[in-house]
Amino acid sequence: MNTLGEETAQTATAPPETDARGRKLAGLTLAALGIVFGDIGTSPLYAIRECFHGDYGIAPTPENIFGVLSLIFWSLTIVVSIKYLTFILKADNQGEGGVIALVALVRPTAWEPGRGKWLLVGCGLFGAALLYGDGMITPAISVLSAVEGLHVITPIFQPYIVPITVVLLAGLFLFQKHGTAKVGAFFGPVILTWFTTIGVLGMRGIIDEPGVLLAFNPLYGGQFILRNHLHGFLVLGAVFLVVTGAEALYADLGHFGRKPIRLAWFVLVLPMLLLNYFGQGALLLQHPEEAGHPFYSLAPDWFLILLVLLATLATIIASQAVISGAFSLTRQAIQLGYFPRLNIVHTSNETIGQVYVPQVNALLMVATISLVLGFGSSSKLAAAYGVAVTTTMVIATVLFYVIARERWEWNRWAAGVPVAIFLLVDLSFFAANISKILHGAWFPLVIAAFIFTLMITWAKGRSLLSAKLQADTLTLEDFRQSIAASPPLRVAGKAVFLTGNPSGMPPALAHNLKHNKILHDETVILVVVTERVPRVPREEKIELHSLEDGFYRIIAHFGFAEDSSVPYILALAGEKGLDFPLEEVSFFLGRERLVPAKKPEMMRWRARIFRYMSHNSQSATAFFHIPPDQVVELGIQLPL
Repeated sequence: MNTLGEETAQTATAPPETDARGRKLAGLTLAALGIVFGDIGTSPLYAIRECFHGDYGIAPTPENIFGVLSLIFWSLTIVVSIKYLTFILKADNQGEGGVIALVALVRPTAWEPGRGKWLLVGCGLFGAALLYGDGMITPAISVLSAVEGLHVITPIFQPYIVPITVVLLAGLFLFQKHGTAKVGAFFGPVILTWFTTIGVLGMRGIIDEPGVLLAFNPLYGGQFILRNHLHGFLVLGAVFLVVTGAEALYADLGHFGRKPIRLAWFVLVLPMLLLNYFGQGALLLQHPEEAGHPFYSLAPDWFLILLVLLATLATIIASQAVISGAFSLTRQAIQLGYFPRLNIVHTSNETIGQVYVPQVNALLMVATISLVLGFGSSSKLAAAYGVAVTTTMVIATVLFYVIARERWEWNRWAAGVPVAIFLLVDLSFFAANISKILHGAWFPLVIAAFIFTLMITWAKGRSLLSAKLQADTLTLEDFRQSIAASPPLRVAGKAVFLTGNPSGMPPALAHNLKHNKILHDETVILVVVTERVPRVPREEKIELHSLEDGFYRIIAHFGFAEDSSVPYILALAGEKGLDFPLEEVSFFLGRERLVPAKKPEMMRWRARIFRYMSHNSQSATAFFHIPPDQVVELGIQLPL
């Protein structure tokens, strides 16, 4: 038997790196609580209520309560615990998750003739576009449902619920420009307090009615659907609210990794959610008249004000995660060529993923506040919630099957059986939510269709312009032969010409030679390539090729989660022997002026949209972090 001294000695000799790893895991797990689980963690505010009190609410009889609780338990188990945490989290792109990561995994072979991959990529992009609609509805329904707790305290607050919500949301969006770094450490402890609180409240209800735990039996869920027929099936649209936010588990994979997300879910989040849902069910077994606000009815009167404040904080944090996700999604889409260059503001010097996109923030703020004013209550907003998320989940399941079969080489049974089960659940939720379209669910679909149209229009337009530029551009070899035959005037200095064509001559270089009749002694042709991986290792960032006659070619490789910085590229090139000090370089950029073509290759309305997007995109100078006082722009007119 060990003495106390022996135990102390064993503790003292424990490897310090083990303690360090443990502390790091604990810190990541706490941070994941605040960022990853805010959305799914605030669903108890309205999910049970919508099952028994919403547009398709069913009578809170004991049979129905047991059936709904059974469906909730198995939805969380199949969709979150098994589908996302066990299977989909495996489909990472060098540690990054989310729909865009899935698109990037499918895209390298997307244009193989006859294989139809373009359709999969299109579906993936539409799934990404749907997340913008989710980013508008989630803050509205979450914060509004929390503030509605004031009405439970006293009806006097009823006229002020919407104005208070609007003020909170406006403050949330206006704060975005300051970034989340300053309050990031605050998120985890608040959400930890939130989950602990809802678990204790749920336990309070279960103690009064312990028989509610029998609802774990899946037979109750099956009997509920069979007994209530179409009405029971439509209630699935409200049951689905318990898994909204599951996509965030996958999208935030790159920030935390699999282990902290899984640990937080199975150790804390899932148990606390189940305690609260079953606690609300136990309350309704005894007091079915409380179906209008079962969550707040679990709390004693003296705790209501504190609970409303805590719920409001939790929903603001949940909203923050969705908004930040929209910023990250926009940045990745820009890097992959599906959006024009926008102003990307980095709000943290330590964390590369913390960005702020002013245009997207303004769009989300206007749409979210309009939703609150238009719908007026979280119950009505719940009718608009679900279609976008279920569609994204279906798309993610299909893309996962393609990746499992083609990248991991799983056989048909290994990939097909779990995917078939997931699709059965996903499509059931999708069908149940389709009925919401006339009740407001059309809104996120319209937003997604609009953004999807912008994405594919931009990608198509850039592809056409690239083809036009390449057709009118000499190859580097032909260009070098032409200047060898008729040497132009060479001037002292260092010049960098940016181009998207690794083998062709930059149009700006041709125009400079044509109009100014000169070449610099040392010239770099710089090509920036965005790879379909999140990040490229530092040692693989650039390829430096020394050409003849004072010409060099740099091909820089960046991931879609990275910034393309020209000063950083020149610094890396300097490490490989290229002497191009930033302050001594002149940068030459081509500026395209698009004019209507007599025979446009795009439909006229799409061409007008593309020209508008191109005109309003951020300049290459700002996007590539080039010193503006060292830039020379040469205009190029292109018909489209």
